[in-house]
Amino acid sequence: MKIVMIFDQIQSGLGTKDDTMVPLTGKKEAVGPAVMMQPFLKEIDGRVTACLCCGNGTYLENPDEVSRKLCAMVKKLQPDVVICGPAFNYEDYGEMCARVAADINATTDSRAFAAMAQENDRVISRYKDQVMIVRTPKKGGLGLNDSLKNMCRVAKAMAENSGELDKLRAEVCF
Repeated sequence: MKIVMIFDQIQSGLGTKDDTMVPLTGKKEAVGPAVMMQPFLKEIDGRVTACLCCGNGTYLENPDEVSRKLCAMVKKLQPDVVICGPAFNYEDYGEMCARVAADINATTDSRAFAAMAQENDRVISRYKDQVMIVRTPKKGGLGLNDSLKNMCRVAKAMAENSGELDKLRAEVCF
């Protein structure tokens, strides 16, 4: 199973919270949380084939354009599943994750979902009926490994279009 992950500048390792204008880019390797997910990816026979990212400011400056370009990149890469996040408790990043996941589901053949912490309650309430949103702890919170494993479980169920998806939606999503 081929997975693409979408990150902000912090999770991709390309910048800090102050480096918000990192341009849209991609790497054909696992970075950030994708590296931490490796043991769980092995359990589901999955691999991260690319990580796409941009700064929060870049996204906020033109969300329609950034989302359109990310969808075009996903179409070109043709992953089975796209994981947007984990956004933890970063609201702007959470907004990007949810919006882009919804757009990927609407405009590509790939399936996508978002992952974020409950502190992003405004984003969650706006998007939870449009896209699956896997629960994560806030940055530095406990339970990250469980969340990464759950993200992999959801990715596998999405790729296989399995009946397990409804159970996972109730169990690990908002």
